[in-house]
Amino acid sequence: MKDTLVRAIADNAQIRAFAVRTTEMTETARKAHDTSPVVTAALGRLMSGAAMMGSMLGEEDELLTLQVDGDGPVGGLIVTADGHGSVKGYAKNPQAMCPASASGKLDVGRIVGSGYLTVIKDMGMEEPYNSRTELVTGEIGDDLAQYFVSSEQIPSGVGLGVLMNKDNTVRCAGGFIIQLMPFASEECVSRLEQALSEVRSVTALLDRGLTPEEMLREILKDVDVEITDTREVAFRCNCTRDRVERVLLSMGKTQLEELAADGEDVELNCQFCNTHYVFTPQEIRELLHNLSIEK
Repeated sequence: MKDTLVRAIADNAQIRAFAVRTTEMTETARKAHDTSPVVTAALGRLMSGAAMMGSMLGEEDELLTLQVDGDGPVGGLIVTADGHGSVKGYAKNPQAMCPASASGKLDVGRIVGSGYLTVIKDMGMEEPYNSRTELVTGEIGDDLAQYFVSSEQIPSGVGLGVLMNKDNTVRCAGGFIIQLMPFASEECVSRLEQALSEVRSVTALLDRGLTPEEMLREILKDVDVEITDTREVAFRCNCTRDRVERVLLSMGKTQLEELAADGEDVELNCQFCNTHYVFTPQEIRELLHNLSIEK
């Protein structure tokens, strides 16, 4: 089953809702960064949230960044998403570990710790939109819900989850964001509060094989749900060798000449997808030659 995201309206358009399956996305990130199970859970939750928030962007070329800075062992998490369904991310300490929670589950709140969530939206303007809110629990879902209320004044229910197999691969991952529109009636608010109170586990819904659409219809079972958009989402990084070459060129002629003279290969690494790019001294000299021609 491919990773997909759906957008919907419900209860006579008094509610807008999003749901996503990110199992393959989270597994791709786990493989790329060799994350521990609890870091996989934290990063997977943040990527699920970013995928849904990316679909809220006004234009497909806009970019969303979610940055979690906590005092827990993971150090921090950074995820970016666009309106095309592309998501990428990494953890500052991918192998971080901590004991399980009292209920025996992966303790995402503890691995993240206390700190801040920063939401950055690059909408093609001179300055990107930037909002910073304090982490509520470090569990990611609660923290995104708090961001929506405090920064966008949108009451929201956010559920995110990652379930791991015994071999530490990802069994299922995904989540939902359900939001009240400004004109929602008190009856609608009550119905939604009741519906959200009955959701015990996002991963239980996903592990039953429910699609994002089916997940929303089960959560919002007492109201009409109209799916307005369905799209694929995936872990995709836009790094290329050409982009990395431009990074090298930005170092300047003097530093490039020193690197070429050292006689050692130069290795650069993309933090988001962990792809390694190696440049031999000869290749660096060729970059210098091309730089001279351009000038």
